[in-house]
Amino acid sequence: MPLANTPKPPYYTVIFTSVKSNNDGYDEMSDKMVELVVKQSGFLGFESAKGEVGITVSYWESLEAIRNWYANTEHKEAQNKGRSDWYDSYTVRIAKVEREYSFNKG
Repeated sequence: MPLANTPKPPYYTVIFTSVKSNNDGYDEMSDKMVELVVKQSGFLGFESAKGEVGITVSYWESLEAIRNWYANTEHKEAQNKGRSDWYDSYTVRIAKVEREYSFNKG
């Protein structure tokens, strides 16, 4: 998966870290959420790593765009299912990106 191509700061990030307890139906819902989030106004991209601790970092134009995604009906359904079926624990962190730099060997 390539790294997200974000604009010049400032922009916002949502960092979702989780420990899963169950995977039944998770991958299908995850794919559905990716299809949905890329259509959200203000969404800039995401990066994800799955292991003992899952980490997904999404990038947004504004706090309002983040609030709109959080309130999305289908996303709410996935959140509820996550709490009842898939996660032992998770943490959501929201931050403003004020500076970035990168390296690309290619």
